[in-house]
Amino acid sequence: MDRQDAIPQALGDLISRHSGRLTDADTRLLDVLIQDPIRGAMENGKDVSFRAGVHPASAVRLARRLGFKGYPEFRSFLQASLIEGAGDFESPAARMAARLVRAEEGGLLASMLDSEIAALNNVRTSVSDADIRAFSTTLRDCRRIFVFGRGHSGSLSALTTLRLTRSGYEAVDLGSQMHQLPEALWRLGAEDVLWLFAFRRPSPLLSEVRQIAAERGTRVLALTDLNAARMDPAPHHQIAISRGSAGESQSLVVPMTIANAVILDLAAIDDGRSLRALGGFKAFRAEAGLSPSLL
Repeated sequence: MDRQDAIPQALGDLISRHSGRLTDADTRLLDVLIQDPIRGAMENGKDVSFRAGVHPASAVRLARRLGFKGYPEFRSFLQASLIEGAGDFESPAARMAARLVRAEEGGLLASMLDSEIAALNNVRTSVSDADIRAFSTTLRDCRRIFVFGRGHSGSLSALTTLRLTRSGYEAVDLGSQMHQLPEALWRLGAEDVLWLFAFRRPSPLLSEVRQIAAERGTRVLALTDLNAARMDPAPHHQIAISRGSAGESQSLVVPMTIANAVILDLAAIDDGRSLRALGGFKAFRAEAGLSPSLL
């Protein structure tokens, strides 16, 4: 992403309103902040002044010309702009910096735990048992399950495929078969299910896979965050959840919890298929004599 695109809009508006009062030193300081707004929001006035090549007190004077009591208040404004003003945080660096900003007062681990708990609590009101049952019923009644996710969602798709396989279902992780993706997709049929995972936004490849499923009459399930909620054609069933607001940890625990709930509900409605398969797999693993490093 171009650095100019990363400038928080609120900072740009502030500069425009006070442009007539700015000195050469102010301009040099602002140039440093604009060139790297993420770093600028993390540094103190002395550090920013050093990088701009101006007197340390210049940062304080700039803050006051812009209407702040001092540089700490201006820095808080920059941090708030970073957290709230960068849209869906396409920049990984901006997302990490914003999380560090939020963690400054309460500690990093506590901040991450608070973020995860808040995101999980939000699921209580945004996802219903009926949503979970729609997924599990679709999985129960299909022939094969093709699971697909890229990036961070790829890890969850691999884990979901493993759990479905151990529960006695024919499940294929498409993400692990990228070298044979056409061959795998060629097998898609009307009796199959495609379970998609998408976070932040659907990749072009995921959209292409979704289109192939539509052409073949395959039923589609989608577990996404809010940024990736829009798909065309729309899935047959979709659960779209928040993984955390801007500046918070973008939780993988939330979608993993929902996927686990679907698989648990599947075991409750498939007349013992999952339980028998799990028992059989446990016995096989104990008796197979395979090397422990393979298990």
